[in-house]
Amino acid sequence: MHESVCDLLLDLVQNSIEAKASLIELSFDEDERQIAVTLRDNGCGMSKQELERAKDPFYSDGTKHRQRKVGLGIPFLLQMVEQVDGTVEIVSEKGKGTCISFVLPKDNIDLPPIGALPAFLLPALTWSSEYEMVFRRSLKSGDDLHRYEITRSELADALGDFRSASSLSLLRTFLISQEDDRD
Repeated sequence: MHESVCDLLLDLVQNSIEAKASLIELSFDEDERQIAVTLRDNGCGMSKQELERAKDPFYSDGTKHRQRKVGLGIPFLLQMVEQVDGTVEIVSEKGKGTCISFVLPKDNIDLPPIGALPAFLLPALTWSSEYEMVFRRSLKSGDDLHRYEITRSELADALGDFRSASSLSLLRTFLISQEDDRD
């Protein structure tokens, strides 16, 4: 099991990147009652049989993860959703991509902490691979609604090389400011 929802998200984003997705869209919507997440990619996708096998924590096709004998992203997601009485839907089509949507009720005592979204986003946005990532966040609290959208290519245009320590530092500061700026 992952320590936080963000740990799970990083695993799922890594799956999209390794599935050769050129576009990854991630929506993270939160209110007082629930967390709703949708991750959509245009990677290699899976057939129905491959998707069923991907739900098995002891299965790995040996091609995407050559060094691993197991694949745990989807099994851990399914475990987390079951543990908190949430819902999940996974739709995948070979050659077209995958869409994973899940809802986690916040009133369940077994819900892991969300974790730090900026700490999740930093590696998710800076993987050394060619892909576009769009992250959309909404947080509704009472009558207040906080939203922002981050696009990987816009950040790269503004900051330059993600391998630069100064770019990473600026990116980290920016990501933290997006979560802190709720006025």
